[in-house]
Amino acid sequence: MTQLNGLWQLLGRPVAAVRHRWRRSLQLRVVSTTMLLGLIVVFALGTVVLQRIQSGLVAERLTAARGEATRGFVDAQAQLATATDSTGLNLLVTDMLPRLASPSPDRSRDVVLLRSLGNDLPAVLPDLNSRTVDRSIIPADMRQRVTGSGDQEEQFVRIRYNDSDKTVPGIAIGSNVKVPLAGAYELYFVFSLEREQDTINLVQRSLVGGGAVLVLLVGGVAYVVTRQVVRPVRQAAMVAQRLSSGRLQERMVPRGEDDLARLAGSFNTMAHNLQTHISQLENLSRVQQRFVSDVSHELRTPLTTIRMAGDLLHEARADFAPGVSRSAELLQTQLDRFEALLSDLLEISRIDAGGDLLDVEPVDLRDIVSRVIENETPLAIRTGSELVVVDTGQPALADVDPRRIERILRNLVVNALEHGEGRPVEVRTAIDDEGVAISVRDHGVGLRPGEAALVFNRFWRADPSRARTVGGTGLGLSIAIEDARLHHGWLQAWGEPGQGSCFRLTLPRTAAGELTSSPLPLAPEEDEAPVEVGKAYQRLPSPPVNFGGAPWVGRQ
Repeated sequence: MTQLNGLWQLLGRPVAAVRHRWRRSLQLRVVSTTMLLGLIVVFALGTVVLQRIQSGLVAERLTAARGEATRGFVDAQAQLATATDSTGLNLLVTDMLPRLASPSPDRSRDVVLLRSLGNDLPAVLPDLNSRTVDRSIIPADMRQRVTGSGDQEEQFVRIRYNDSDKTVPGIAIGSNVKVPLAGAYELYFVFSLEREQDTINLVQRSLVGGGAVLVLLVGGVAYVVTRQVVRPVRQAAMVAQRLSSGRLQERMVPRGEDDLARLAGSFNTMAHNLQTHISQLENLSRVQQRFVSDVSHELRTPLTTIRMAGDLLHEARADFAPGVSRSAELLQTQLDRFEALLSDLLEISRIDAGGDLLDVEPVDLRDIVSRVIENETPLAIRTGSELVVVDTGQPALADVDPRRIERILRNLVVNALEHGEGRPVEVRTAIDDEGVAISVRDHGVGLRPGEAALVFNRFWRADPSRARTVGGTGLGLSIAIEDARLHHGWLQAWGEPGQGSCFRLTLPRTAAGELTSSPLPLAPEEDEAPVEVGKAYQRLPSPPVNFGGAPWVGRQ
């Protein structure tokens, strides 16, 4: 197992590099596929051609061998019939076999004479063969067929010679002959197929070499053709990447007047139009940012004057008539909201201009939660909602900008109190190896389907007719999600009508960290069933932390 793991580790990196190259290179895939298909075609055609050539050579050689064997059997029987005594028979057979075989040194035809299996006459003529061919190459089943049928039989055999270990393919053709005084014998003509085998080997080598060269040529042709097609595509991809990185002046270079040249021209036209529209949008955005910034700054001076007058009226409201006193209070409230709106507009203009920077330091987010809960407890008392904090008891340390995180959490808590319908608001914290998370959960009106993606839009309201009872500007969540993005974090929303909503902030523990999951669930878990406690309800997995002196919900 250790050796297999070592081998896999050794081969893993090259295999991964090849896979990466295969996925990224269209030209490599096209050339490889073309060569593979060409190899399959060449192999199939080569196999068919080789089989046809082999069959033709063997068939031609077999036809010639049958004719030679038939003439040889007739000639041998005629010569054997002239023998009158055993001495003359031995001399006749010894002289006849070399003449029936092919002349030396040609070994294309040899002769073997064997005593028939059923021959029991007392006169015995020894088994003979021409030259050095091994008589045992004649198979036993073939001898039985020759003896039994009495006809001419043939079979492919491997020819061996007594003076060599080499074997060659051949054809054995046998028939019975009558030998005077000695009875029935079997005469076999053995024809060598060595020349045919050499021819087939030569053809096979030629097909393999020619096929390899053909496949390489096909691969080369595919490479040249695909290069002509892929090069403009790669150029288009490179120009598109440069365009996406902000280099809007990049263009393709058209060559010729073919389809690819028209593609390059169309691409350049599209890039020019995009550059024009983006430039117009950038100019418009700069004008809008400048306008918002100028208006916000210009309104500061008159607002300061109005604030001073409003403060004097608000402090002296006790001396006014009831209607005038109420007007002074409303003026003070709207001035507070106007100042908050100007501050948010300035913040939005800085965000749009890309001028925001983080002042990062290690912070325990539980301290930020504590400050926000303490500051918003008066609002919780006015709305009738309970503020309940649940954490794991572990420090929630992270490298963050505490001012921005406190602003995010304050927006989330204020929104939860405003829409919580007087029910408890839960603030949960959790931490894992990757990040820390804070969730703010209310049990109010909730969100309709599709609204979770809209709540971070500027000045968006679920119900346009609903009044902002606590003086919100409509920009809080928009600023909050931008602050989360500056931290490379997530700010996500969930809600259902009548079930409330949940906002979850997830931040990496380090400034350079990346998130793949959150320590807290976004939607409420199934085992967190609420428990009725008067008008409010809460089910907590651990004892809550309470701020501001309000009674605990779910006290243990």
